[in-house]
Amino acid sequence: MSDITTIFLTRHGQTEWNILKKFQGHNDSALTELGIKQAKWLGEALRDEKIDLIYSSSSLRTLRTAELLAEGRDIPIEACDELMELNLGVWEGLNQEEAKNSDPLQFSNFWNDPNSFKVQQSETFQEVSKRAVNKLQQIITENSGKSILLVTHTVVVKLIMAYFEKRDLKDLWNPPYIHPTCLCKIEISQDRHSIILHGDITHYKEEAVES
Repeated sequence: MSDITTIFLTRHGQTEWNILKKFQGHNDSALTELGIKQAKWLGEALRDEKIDLIYSSSSLRTLRTAELLAEGRDIPIEACDELMELNLGVWEGLNQEEAKNSDPLQFSNFWNDPNSFKVQQSETFQEVSKRAVNKLQQIITENSGKSILLVTHTVVVKLIMAYFEKRDLKDLWNPPYIHPTCLCKIEISQDRHSIILHGDITHYKEEAVES
């Protein structure tokens, strides 16, 4: 058995609310036609990679993405709440402009000072980091030497990569941009890790647009 544990990490495909620039959080919307294609592109790119199992956020948009990524392959998919997006409370379903108008300070905090972000009924970035990184550590411990694909959301991808990079929360939104189904890859050996890919979209077959 290999002594290297490989973590592949991706975001779900584009959704209907992404196009409308709506905050989704724990709410959901369906993958668009492009979102389905994005998942299939990544699935094709990973076709020759050994993937032992997939852990997906329990949101429908991530589970659907995970199913498309695993299409034609016998890879078990486990849904877990710990990989769900940041719960945005009263902002869920609002578009960016509506959220900014409802609370300009917290809108600024969301993008410029994540340490200070909190709206009514929302989680904090710190709370999401704790649940997601704890789950990541559990997955790594239980699957030593395996290759695991995590299918999750923008904030969770950012926070997990910040954990590996030792990136400060204040710098969370610095590049790279986390496009739908962009790929991160981390190889872990004992107490060391190497970031092989971060936000990679070389599998895209159409020009990338922000969503």
